[in-house]
This record gives sequence, C-alpha cells and structure tokens, in this order.
Amino acid sequence: MIDKTTTKKRYNILVMVFITVVINYLDRANISVAAFALRTELGINTEQMGWVFSAFGIFYAALQIPGGILADRIKSRFFYSIILVLWSLATLFQGFINSLAALIGLRASIGVFEAPSYPINNLVVSRWFPEKERASAIAVYTSGQFLGLAFLLPVLTLIQDSLGWRGLFIVSGIIGLVWAVIWYFFYRDPRDHKSISESELKYIEKGGGLIGSKNKEKEKKKFTVNDLKQAFIYKKLWGIYIGQFCLGAITWFFLTWFPTYLVEFRGLDFVKSGFYASVPYLAAFFGILLSGFTSDFLTKKGFSVEVSRKAPIIIGMLMTIFIIGANYTDDIFFIILFLALAGFGMGLASIAWVFVSLIAPKENLGLVGGAFNFIGGLSVFIPAIIGYLVADGDFSPALIFIAVISLIGVLSYTFMVGKVERIVPKENV
Repeated sequence: MIDKTTTKKRYNILVMVFITVVINYLDRANISVAAFALRTELGINTEQMGWVFSAFGIFYAALQIPGGILADRIKSRFFYSIILVLWSLATLFQGFINSLAALIGLRASIGVFEAPSYPINNLVVSRWFPEKERASAIAVYTSGQFLGLAFLLPVLTLIQDSLGWRGLFIVSGIIGLVWAVIWYFFYRDPRDHKSISESELKYIEKGGGLIGSKNKEKEKKKFTVNDLKQAFIYKKLWGIYIGQFCLGAITWFFLTWFPTYLVEFRGLDFVKSGFYASVPYLAAFFGILLSGFTSDFLTKKGFSVEVSRKAPIIIGMLMTIFIIGANYTDDIFFIILFLALAGFGMGLASIAWVFVSLIAPKENLGLVGGAFNFIGGLSVFIPAIIGYLVADGDFSPALIFIAVISLIGVLSYTFMVGKVERIVPKENV
C-alpha cells in the first residue's frame, strides 16, 4: 500500500463508472433512434412498438432485487464485466433480427443483463466516496446518461443515416464489449486497489465510505427473508421508491417516444430531430451536476440533510411538469424549451440514489438499491401506456399523463421520506 503521498484514485474510479453509464444508456436509447426505420421495415405499429420499448424495462425491473442481492455478494470488478459482455452481445444481435418476436426477446435480454448495473454503481460510489462527497459523485456518474444521450443521439442518428439501423446496433454492441475488457483490467475495490494511498483510504473510511474491515470484506453475510423484509417495511424507503417511479416515467418518455414525437407528431426531418432530441438531455446534464454539487455544498455549509438532499429533488420534480406546456404551442422553439425545462428538472431530481446511500441499512445497500430501482423500473410500462394514448396520432394526453405522475413524485418526497438518516434494523441496535 502506498502511503508516502495522498492519492485521489476515487476520481479515476468515478470516471470509469461515468463511462459505463454512458454505454449503459447508449444501449437503452439506440432503439429510440432506430424506431422509425425499424418500424417501417418490419411493419410494426405503435402499440407493438410500445411493447418493444417496454420489453427492456419489464425484465430490467423484475431482476432489480435479485441483481441487487448479487451485487452485494459478487466482486464488482468481475460482475460488471460479465453483465457488460452479455448486454453488449444482445445489443449487437439486434442488428440481425427480422421479426418482432426476436426484437422483443433481445430487448428483454438487455433488461435482464443491465438490471444489476445501478446497484453496482451505487455500491462502487458508496465504497469509494465519503458521505460529504457522495451526492456530487452520484451526480457525476448519473450525468453520464444525460451527457451521453445529448451528444450521442446526433452521432447515433448519423451512424444510422450511414449504416442503417442494423449497423447502429452492431456498432453499439462492439463499444460495450471493448469497455467490458477495460473495466475488468482496471477496476478494483478500495482495499484491493494497489496504488491507493493509506491516507486516501483512511479519508474515505473516516468520511463514511463503506470500505469495511479487512475481515468483514471476506465474510459475506448470507441472504435471509428478513433482509428482503427490511427493504419494504419502512415508510421513508417507500417515499423514495415512489419518487423514483415518477422520475422514471418522464425518463422513459425521453428514452423511447421522444424522437418519434418530434418526427411523426411535430413533422421534423429525421436527422434534424436527432439534434433537437439532444437538447433536453443536455439540460438534464447541467441539472444533475447543479443538483449534486449544490447538495454537497449545502451539506458542508451546515444545512440539514433534509434541505440539502431533498430540495433539489422536489424542485426538479416540480420542473418536470413544464412538459405539459408543449401541448399549447406549435412553435418548435417553445416546444423544445418546455421539454428542455422538463429535462432540466429530470436532471435535478436524478441524484435520488443518494437517499439509498444515506438511508439503506449498511448490510443491504445493494438490496435496497435493487428495490429502489425495481419500483422505479415499474415505470417501464409507461411507454406501453403511451403507445395506446397516442394511437390516434395525438401526443397531448401522453404529456398530461406524465405531468400528473411528476406531481405525485413531488408529494412522495415531501410527505413520505421524513428525516434522512441511516435505517438500523431493531435486531442490530
């Protein structure tokens, strides 16, 4: 162990998680870019496409709790590499499908293999960062989904314009396979990282980083039914679960139907739509960075955890309601403005993972993260519901629907979460 100088290896790890999140969302969102051409070639209607969009999320949500349990018990270095390879192969194979059934099957497979990803992300940051830096760290890696989409959507659009929708999936899959190898060779948990200094390790541990003791790291607690019970019996946990579901609703709209909304309902050129579609994601990127760094700044200045952590999320959820404004204008500038405001709010609210890090029992951090993402993942049915709401070509009911769900999210964080403090099960007191 190096102890002569103070290292900052945690920032290198954060960059790795950031890149992984970008690739994660690349493989979720490429279907939205390919959707119009894919539907035309395979003869898929809006209702069927809604289920294609939802296939990923149904299995992603269903496997969250098992994925969280595995994340608690399998080394992140090995586990993340394996699931990266598997979901990247499923992404690549989408470039060779010729039927609706095969497409749905592969989208479901990506959902299965990506399911443990965010519980792993949260575990990695909880191990590598002290509590006072954690909202910023979560904001940085979560911003990867928005920055990646903001800059990659135009790129993906150009790739499809050159190589077709099949080429788009093949290129996306190859990128993930390459990164899986890089993750395996370069990621290590804090105690296993050979070049971290003793001073940085102590700084992380003293600040609440869950690096654990040397002995406990080797002894993995057996999973029991009581562990599962602990993830669902607390009101404050249900508060963040419901909030995550509501945030997921608007996220799924942008990930799935948004490009179609611009092309089919607003009549934009396909290539131009790729650039317009990137604006809300860019707004979300700035929103989440502002949220994370402001939250940590307020914490360091002595504001209560309830103010510093809750305020950005509640304000963000309120801002997502601006999406409804797009129903009342035909001017593309104002349409994108309202959607950008909603995207900015989506970004502000996306540091919600910090609540899992701060509230969940230490022994079941991955499990609670899985439950959190499971309930949030149930919003995967939103694209299917939107498919029916827009069947006649009018997207107005869909935007109203999302605005109402956003309001429910505001109420959940305001009245259910309560005091932000670590849950200690009675048997551990």
